[in-house]
Amino acid sequence: MVMTDDKRRFVDTNILITASDADRERHVDCRNLIESALAGQIGLFASGQIFREYLVVATRPIKNNGLAMQTRRALGNVQVFKQCIKVLDENSRVSDRLTALVQRYKLRGKRIHDANVAATMLEHGLKRLVTLNPEDFAVIREIEVMEP
Repeated sequence: MVMTDDKRRFVDTNILITASDADRERHVDCRNLIESALAGQIGLFASGQIFREYLVVATRPIKNNGLAMQTRRALGNVQVFKQCIKVLDENSRVSDRLTALVQRYKLRGKRIHDANVAATMLEHGLKRLVTLNPEDFAVIREIEVMEP
């Protein structure tokens, strides 16, 4: 069965973090999203950037807004996520698209990480991003931002 565009979504790091932490407010929503992908109801996508960011936050101390996970557990979670999240390449076309987005929207600082997410999505034909921080992507009009 072919997955239609309305069922394909790129996931932001905060979705994976929240799915991993039962104490977070939107935990159930994020877990349900992952479970929908495991069941084949939706297609989820991410890039190496998302998994790097996940590992940074998951293994960082709680006092630094992390989850304080042991590395082994965090890496195990990534392997579970990769069972239902297709990893997209960040190639030279993504880099070129990133440059164009940064110039077009005059982005600076942390917003460049967000622009790289959008660049990866767009180069791979994805338009929908699932995030808990829709305001971070509001300026990038080429993508549709949604919450879980």
